[in-house]
Amino acid sequence: MAKPTTRGAAPVTLKVEAAPTKVAELRIYHVTHVDNLSSILKAGQLFADYAKPPVNVSSAGVREARRNKTVDERVLSEDIGPRVVADYVPFYLSPNAHVWNSIRAGHDDPRLTLEALGYAASEFVLLVSTVKHAFEAATAQAAAAADADVTDAVDGSLGGFAVSDGDAVGLLTSFATDKSEAERMLKRLRADDESDAILGAEVLVADTFPFEQISLIGVANDKVRATVRGILADAGHKTKVAVYPPWFQATEDIAE
Repeated sequence: MAKPTTRGAAPVTLKVEAAPTKVAELRIYHVTHVDNLSSILKAGQLFADYAKPPVNVSSAGVREARRNKTVDERVLSEDIGPRVVADYVPFYLSPNAHVWNSIRAGHDDPRLTLEALGYAASEFVLLVSTVKHAFEAATAQAAAAADADVTDAVDGSLGGFAVSDGDAVGLLTSFATDKSEAERMLKRLRADDESDAILGAEVLVADTFPFEQISLIGVANDKVRATVRGILADAGHKTKVAVYPPWFQATEDIAE
């Protein structure tokens, strides 16, 4: 794997690491436009579908589908029935995920807004965390729900966390919402880190995800790195920013 190119003072590079030996160490990736970063930092967290970012990536059709796709009948939202995909902050399990690759390639993908497809891939950033941090965020939410006397999960379901084994709104997609089930699904998915399944799979965290759990921001070039560092400094954050061009280059395989 090629190392990132960096220039300027105190460059931060992306380490080339061995494959994780534990599920908890698996990286997860949230794609957003750089113009969305200021509002994320102001809130201190990423929001599920009900938040409207300055640059909207998902098409109206996909948003509607995610609002109607039940994750698990056992997993309940407060007073409104089973949770749907749109109730969760989405992360990919691969930096080459199908939808992100469509943006990189400028592919006419019905899952994406025309606005998103009008931008160069270099104008986006990848917010990187881990499965461990997703579990931790879900656990904190479950504790908060218990304090508020809200039933957020029953029958052993985790509630605040889910894993899909493909596109979250796909007809054949399955979800794991219990922690042990999620770990087993993640182990199966990571067995082939470029399979069609893992390139469509999602890690879902209910409602919000704290920005402090983002350990790295991947960017395409030095110019964007400088922009992101400025946004972070203005918000009082010191999150690592790494230039890593391969994450922003289209691969040949585009999922229809």
